[in-house]
Amino acid sequence: MPSIRNQVKELRALRQMTQQELADQVGVTRQTVIAIEQDKYSPSLETAFKVAIALGVPLDQCFQYDSQGKR
Repeated sequence: MPSIRNQVKELRALRQMTQQELADQVGVTRQTVIAIEQDKYSPSLETAFKVAIALGVPLDQCFQYDSQGKR
């Protein structure tokens, strides 16, 4: 089963950014950031771009599509 993996938690930690700070910059709730970090929610393309911009990295450094469904 294909899935989207992400490095949001690691990238956020490198920038010493809280979940709330990221949520505020992206325009989502802290609960949404938590769900994204735990791979329980795949954000819309627009939200994914906003997360990458807030973290200062290219989209593909933040999110990766795994067509094999492996983690």
